[in-house]
Amino acid sequence: MKQLEGLSSEEIIERGKNAVMNTYGRLPMTIVKGDGAWVWDTEEKRYLDFLTGLAVNSLGHSHPAIVRAVQEQAKEIMHTSNLYWIPNQVALAERLVENSFADKVFFCNSGAEANEAAFKLARKYAKKNFGVHKYEVVTLENSFHGRTLATLTLTGQTKYQEGFDPLPVGCSYAKLNDLESLKAKVNINTAAVFIEPIQGEGGVLPASLEFLQGARELCDQFDALLIFDEVQCGIGRTGKLFAYEWSGVVPDIMTLAKALGGGVPIGAMLATDKVANAFQPGDHASTFGGNPLATAAGCAVLDVMLEEGFMAGVQERSGYFQKGLEELAVKYQTGDPVRGQGFIIGWPVSKLGPEVVEACRLNGLLINCVGGKILRFLPPLIVEKPEMDKALEILDAVFSELW
Repeated sequence: MKQLEGLSSEEIIERGKNAVMNTYGRLPMTIVKGDGAWVWDTEEKRYLDFLTGLAVNSLGHSHPAIVRAVQEQAKEIMHTSNLYWIPNQVALAERLVENSFADKVFFCNSGAEANEAAFKLARKYAKKNFGVHKYEVVTLENSFHGRTLATLTLTGQTKYQEGFDPLPVGCSYAKLNDLESLKAKVNINTAAVFIEPIQGEGGVLPASLEFLQGARELCDQFDALLIFDEVQCGIGRTGKLFAYEWSGVVPDIMTLAKALGGGVPIGAMLATDKVANAFQPGDHASTFGGNPLATAAGCAVLDVMLEEGFMAGVQERSGYFQKGLEELAVKYQTGDPVRGQGFIIGWPVSKLGPEVVEACRLNGLLINCVGGKILRFLPPLIVEKPEMDKALEILDAVFSELW
């Protein structure tokens, strides 16, 4: 039975304001259906979805492989808890291990939980192997790692931390792509360095090869763990299964979420055996983490993405779209160059970022703006050229009117 069926968007929004906690600045619309790169609202207006639930629906909406996996699993069993072995969880862990640097996987429900687990594992490993003095964590300015108190502390943006102090102790912040800044923070007390290979919420800012290589060397020098947060940029988003593959710099721990379940909530923390062995039964847990339903979806997602030619197609199509955005940026002289990798793309604009987002929505294209001046594009990895052409056409029309 469909909930609130027959109500208009305005009616649903009004009821939502009365019943749902006010923690989001929501757009005045409701989305009720999706298919591929398209979604529909309550009034049956169609939109190109170039946000994909914030990089979650990377195979598009209602992908048949995911739908089939979820439906078939729901008929069998959806949840058992981690008191028992879960075959789907084992199968998904094997897929992740076989295709990454890692030896072991811990499953949870979100990116924040995955980063929280990584934070705990890093401290446990450091104290177990080097002593109680080694607990500090270095992260980066402008980063985003989640909304729990620990991951807020990791997040290098004070606007997210305001009102929640005192925060956990032991975190400091270096500048992205400034190796001297990082060197000034890392020392014998450092347990780990947290890096997003591409800062998503921070404005789609890629870490340079030199910076990642330098971070790896510093971590090795001071017996610290290198942790990559690939919650947004992982699982195919950059045109490789994991973003770290582009640099060849291998972390000790990596966190995933968003696209891993194709729309079903799931998170994962991956680590080498050397590091993972610091966790023993009772050290960390998650009631829902890696349950049969979520891991069935995760297996379906990876099976599609690991098909021969899939990533090559993502690279080819994302290059096409980014070139189109670059041409528009030159045409309208919007400021700094378009940046990103694969289908995580940022277009800096010198003004009117929120206005462009709203005009695009009214014209049937969903994007968003981070930091007030960076248009962010996270299309589904399966998007086709006619759909990208339509998005570029809408953007061209919007800029011709607003700029």
